[in-house]
Amino acid sequence: MTKLPPSVIETLKSFLQEDIRSGDLTSEITVPADATGVGTIFSKGSAVLAGVQEVIAIAEISGLDYEVSAFEGNWVSPQEPIVLLRGKARTLLGVERVCLNIVMRMSGIATKVYKMVQAAREINPRIRVAATRKTTPGFRYFEKRAVHIGGGDTHRYALDDMVLIKNNHVAVTGGVANAVKAARENVSFSKKVSCEVRTLQEAIEAIEAGADIILLDNFIPQDVGGVHEVLKQRGLRDKVLLEVSGGVDERNIKDFAQSGVDIISSGALTHSFDSADFNMLLSMT
Repeated sequence: MTKLPPSVIETLKSFLQEDIRSGDLTSEITVPADATGVGTIFSKGSAVLAGVQEVIAIAEISGLDYEVSAFEGNWVSPQEPIVLLRGKARTLLGVERVCLNIVMRMSGIATKVYKMVQAAREINPRIRVAATRKTTPGFRYFEKRAVHIGGGDTHRYALDDMVLIKNNHVAVTGGVANAVKAARENVSFSKKVSCEVRTLQEAIEAIEAGADIILLDNFIPQDVGGVHEVLKQRGLRDKVLLEVSGGVDERNIKDFAQSGVDIISSGALTHSFDSADFNMLLSMT
């Protein structure tokens, strides 16, 4: 059975409804109502597999039987079977594109995340590579789950997960120190306070005001290393987690991993990936 939450099952139902609407016109006029078959989803290239639980859920929603041949988080090879779906041919044809779209996108993200995590951890085995909220509206759960499958950190899922003071909060409240102090005074002890900073001075102000996490935004790796060293010299480095974000990709992630930060977050993980390639072949029974 699927392990997905009920709310996600409802989302998958809406995906099917969006594609099928009142019916699969082509299949209804060409495929006999009593025809049955097996739809086998294959990988057409090498990828870190994600989205199998979603395919299982769609099978259960649609009254199809299924057999899983490959497992999420593992690399799959070209022409490797992933999932077999059995049932009415019209149903198999109706769910084909939704299943493939989900697996292709989730596996593309998982593959990108895996590669970036491995690159960063060659330099620092303890570093975390995290996603951001730069996700597709309506598809965030699946993109965040793909990040987790690829070995990345999902970061905050939504705005209520943690306090993250960004530049516009700072502009409204009149400065980094004011924003952090306001957060500290009004939020539960159970919530971490993170503050985005643009300069070394802002980083120092945020730490002295009580921030738990300092997010260095749009720094180049050399400047991140410089901030790290100054914070060490002032005895401030061990008081916070140090995160960097902005412009991080496969080309420079190793440089950022050498800079002394604890966390590298990258919107590219979920907005600039290449979908993996999968297809489904149908055979009649």
